[in-house]
Amino acid sequence: MKHKHYDLIVAWANGARIEWRSKQYTSNQWYPCNNPSWDDIAEYRLKQKPDVVKYLICGLKSWVEVDDQVGHECIKIVIDGTGRLKSAEVL
Repeated sequence: MKHKHYDLIVAWANGARIEWRSKQYTSNQWYPCNNPSWDDIAEYRLKQKPDVVKYLICGLKSWVEVDDQVGHECIKIVIDGTGRLKSAEVL
């Protein structure tokens, strides 16, 4: 039988960064974990990348990414740390 954290252990051994949080406390805070002990009293995950916010305006034949909302009607999209669309909003 595989260890409960087998996939994370393999990822960590291959250089992935791991985060942990205690199951005993109500805090949702995740902490960097350079040397995980793989205890059952903790939860582990791959380090999450921050959300990315992009603004898009409609060009002649495609969408154009701009640095900020520039007074034009545009779309604001938020991409989570896994690369998936988190939200989209017409401004």
